[in-house]
Amino acid sequence: MALPQVKQDATDARLAAMKLPEGGWSDAARQDALSRVQAMGLPSGRDEYWKYTKPDTLVQADVPKAATFDEDESPVFDTVDRLKIVFVDGAFSAEQSDDLALEHVSIDRLADAPDIHWAKDIYGVLETRGQTPVQRPLATLNTAFATDGVLIHVTGKAPKPISLMYKHGSETSDAILHHVVKVDSGAELTILENGPAAARFNKCMEIDIADGGTLHHVRAQGRDHERRAATAMFARLGTESVFKSFTLTANGVLTRNEMVVELTGDDAIAHVAGACVGDGDFHHDDTVFITHDALNCESRQVFKKVLRNGATGVFQGKILVKADAQKTDGYQISQSLLLDDDSQFLAKPELEIYADDVACSHGSTSGAIDEEGLFYLRSRGIEEGPATDLLTIAFLAEAVMEIEDEALQDEINGRVEAWLSRRRG
Repeated sequence: MALPQVKQDATDARLAAMKLPEGGWSDAARQDALSRVQAMGLPSGRDEYWKYTKPDTLVQADVPKAATFDEDESPVFDTVDRLKIVFVDGAFSAEQSDDLALEHVSIDRLADAPDIHWAKDIYGVLETRGQTPVQRPLATLNTAFATDGVLIHVTGKAPKPISLMYKHGSETSDAILHHVVKVDSGAELTILENGPAAARFNKCMEIDIADGGTLHHVRAQGRDHERRAATAMFARLGTESVFKSFTLTANGVLTRNEMVVELTGDDAIAHVAGACVGDGDFHHDDTVFITHDALNCESRQVFKKVLRNGATGVFQGKILVKADAQKTDGYQISQSLLLDDDSQFLAKPELEIYADDVACSHGSTSGAIDEEGLFYLRSRGIEEGPATDLLTIAFLAEAVMEIEDEALQDEINGRVEAWLSRRRG
């Protein structure tokens, strides 16, 4: 079927402005992705899963400008013992990165990995699987045109986290990064991500977790107001494997985070959580699709958004339970705290269940600050601003507590407190 002319023109213009990397082990996957994105077209506001989020600046040929800035506080996770891998405007920086040697982990760069590489069996494969039943063309665009990234193979329990740090050095940078993570049976790793990355950022991460493997993922998306970012994560879980991901987003003009998870082995666990705090010209979209395709699996989606001064939050979350996925435990909650009458929260929770022995639930609410709680704190001598901040942090707590490491919980809570304090000042 031919694309609508407007979508065809937008897709052609974007692709004409890009150069496809050629050669090497990823060439076949890139060529396939290029054909797929040409057939499906880039997203528009007429697409069902983009009706709440205007994708224009993510797909246009010209890169929207975003001013660079100096951080006035220490980087996120700076107190954590970690292996740092730094990208500046989408390019790996050897000077700012640590040595890429870590016990039980092998790390290669996408840009210079050898011609025969284990990632060939994953790169573009999970992204392709994630296109059904919902097309995700920005992820397909990423598979075709990604210029850098890391390929991480975990063979045992890593002694410390790997920290992926993104820095923004040019007002017109257009970064496209693609990471591949393979977790072997019984292996375990924590991945941390932070930083503003670029004026426009398209990042994809494909994660394959074997039986009994564990991956923890904690992400803090940058403080800059002008960032436009589209990220996609595709995870496939084996028997008794564990995947837990949390994202904190503060500011940014436009952020679209997509998460696609397949539980393909019995007794697998997937927890996906997020907290965002937005002010003014802020649009934040979490779109999640979790498929249960095995026995006795557990999934949780916990998303909390704090919005004010006209900020917009979006949540689209789906749990699909296939016919043989008996004894599924699926939980989904999305809530917003609107600190004024100008902000809005748009939610689309979905359950699609074909098994008959399941425990699945979802809920979505929006509300203002708890006046009784505020009165209680004020009556004990706490001024209105700090009292509101305490209630806001309490509201976000269910999402933040999805992080297993208490030190990382404290780090995230500290960042939220700092954001609230700056807005109060």
